[in-house]
Amino acid sequence: MTLLLSFISGLMFGLGLIVSGMTNPAKVIGFLDVTGQWDPSLGLVMAGAVLVGFFAFRHVKQTHKTLLGEVAHLPTGQHIDRPLLAGAALFGIGWGLAGYCPGPALASLLAGEIQPVIFTLSMVAGMLLFNRTH
Repeated sequence: MTLLLSFISGLMFGLGLIVSGMTNPAKVIGFLDVTGQWDPSLGLVMAGAVLVGFFAFRHVKQTHKTLLGEVAHLPTGQHIDRPLLAGAALFGIGWGLAGYCPGPALASLLAGEIQPVIFTLSMVAGMLLFNRTH
């Protein structure tokens, strides 16, 4: 049952990314272009995600369990260091250049276009490189 509910949750998340326009790189880049032709519409999507996340994390912090009753493992680190800042900067640069972040890129893989495939392969290569060097 947990596997089915996890699949349904992931499917809803992916469909939400598609419907909201998060899988459209041009729309994402338009959102990030605050000095040009800014498209603030994805801000509403992000605000909705923050709202849902706020209540979800609040629940997990109180119960230490997911909604399905599984034990939740939240990160404990609170230190902001150079690797964290460098990773955040690389993520932002990649998002701004490609118009994809990991979730929307994976949701876009079945669209039949090459861009999300190249992004995803590059992302996986970066993860493998990181794992081999750390």
